[in-house]
Amino acid sequence: MYQPTLLVLAVLLCSQLLVNGGKVLVFPIDGSHWVNMKVLIEELHSRGHEVTVLLPSGSWYIKAESHQYKTIYINSSHGFDVERFGSFVIKMVNMRWESPSIWTRISLEYEVVMQFYQMNKQMVETMVDVFENKQLMQSLHDTKYDVFLTDPALGGGVFLAHRLGLPLVLNVRWTVQGEGHHSIAPSPLSYVPIPATELTDKMTFPQRVQNFLFYFFTRIQIWYVIDPTNQPFVNHYFSPDVHYMELFQSADIWLMRNDFTFEFPRPTMPNVIYMSGFQCKPSKPLSKELEDFVQSSGEHGIIVMTLGTWVGNLPEDVAEDIAAAFAQLPQKVIWRHKGKRPSTLGNNTLLLDWLPQNDLLGHPKTRVFVAHGGTNGVQEAIYHGVPLVGLPLMFDQHDNFFRMKVRGVAKVLDILTLNKDNFLEALKEVLYEPSYREKMKALSNLHRDQPMKPLDRAIFWIEFVMRHKGAPHLRTESYKMSRIQYHSIDVVAFLLAIILLVVTVFIVAVRILWWMVFCRSKVKKE
Repeated sequence: MYQPTLLVLAVLLCSQLLVNGGKVLVFPIDGSHWVNMKVLIEELHSRGHEVTVLLPSGSWYIKAESHQYKTIYINSSHGFDVERFGSFVIKMVNMRWESPSIWTRISLEYEVVMQFYQMNKQMVETMVDVFENKQLMQSLHDTKYDVFLTDPALGGGVFLAHRLGLPLVLNVRWTVQGEGHHSIAPSPLSYVPIPATELTDKMTFPQRVQNFLFYFFTRIQIWYVIDPTNQPFVNHYFSPDVHYMELFQSADIWLMRNDFTFEFPRPTMPNVIYMSGFQCKPSKPLSKELEDFVQSSGEHGIIVMTLGTWVGNLPEDVAEDIAAAFAQLPQKVIWRHKGKRPSTLGNNTLLLDWLPQNDLLGHPKTRVFVAHGGTNGVQEAIYHGVPLVGLPLMFDQHDNFFRMKVRGVAKVLDILTLNKDNFLEALKEVLYEPSYREKMKALSNLHRDQPMKPLDRAIFWIEFVMRHKGAPHLRTESYKMSRIQYHSIDVVAFLLAIILLVVTVFIVAVRILWWMVFCRSKVKKE
């Protein structure tokens, strides 16, 4: 007699989930950025929301078919060029290794800047195609989405959200202008280091000069690389009075992919929500073959090495030195490596095309993680309490590892000077110096000790924006102010003018009074 009642309750519960579910439109960025965006999409789907992903042409990691989201194709000839970017990454690695000189470093910086220019240009050209596709735009308008979720490392999603008039949530670490905080929160150069300077929040005078000069250098890059591609688009489709960064700064919520176990203390804003490690989760059991290999390490444990989504293999000379160093250790090694099998590879090393990174980092036998320094990998190492040996290659990786180095949980090597001996020395130092593991465990405890899981916090705020049609009460209006207004230069100038006027009037009055009292009395005496 209870079965019909239970069936009715189940139907009512499912109906309630469907009623409460909202419509989420997602504009992602490919590669490692998609890896963490997909985590949010999966969680939104599991909570009954209908997720639609805008899929640009030339997608790489983003699957067109999924039971967790629907797909809308963006037909554009200006989409992400996977092969071109992959070639660029390989070229950067080879340049760093083959020509270790100051001119190579300058060339590397130039290549990176030009790559960002091309990516921004391609994105803007894609958005022109989208905005001019009247049928697509009308369909997006008519669907009446509740919220727009995007990654602002490129501007396409931000522009489209404003064109559709939707509440905007950013899954952010970077914007088109750099680190996200610098676009939304006060960032005094006296104690907030610019990324890539490898400075902390405690700077000497020369370091503050360095930080200021580097800030000026980044502004030049923005003026000559980012502004020329984005501002004309915004002028045409929005208004000549709107600066493109205003569209970023007016987002309702900034889901920030870091926290203060990683970031140095700095000012923030009410609509910045920290969700560092939201993609981290307890490890799952390994496959039998992998578990047997791990268990064969005995008391020595294992070392895990991977260089992330962009780099599957290293130059042969580098790979030979790394393999030779691994061969001299008693630990077992699991290495994601797609290149030629190194001739110096030892019997203790297992090469894989792909490895379950999170599950291996969470295994009790894992002793060290050799990584390139991507944000996702660093956060997973913190979550599982595994110390690091760093081989940063490009982009934000050097800065990420610097933050780990100053916290005493990582040993960082420069690929330009890497050889078998110094790599082996670094591995032994992190393996056998207890402070690395102890400090990483302490950092992990700090990261985990919070009242709400980062993923739950992120989803709460996405749903908050959906329920309230935005979050304008958390958003500062300072982005609408000019720099003169923001820094109160006009107020200071006004007050100085008043003071100058008062002083001038006072001086004139005194001089007139002096003339009246003394000069006139002198005339009378004469």
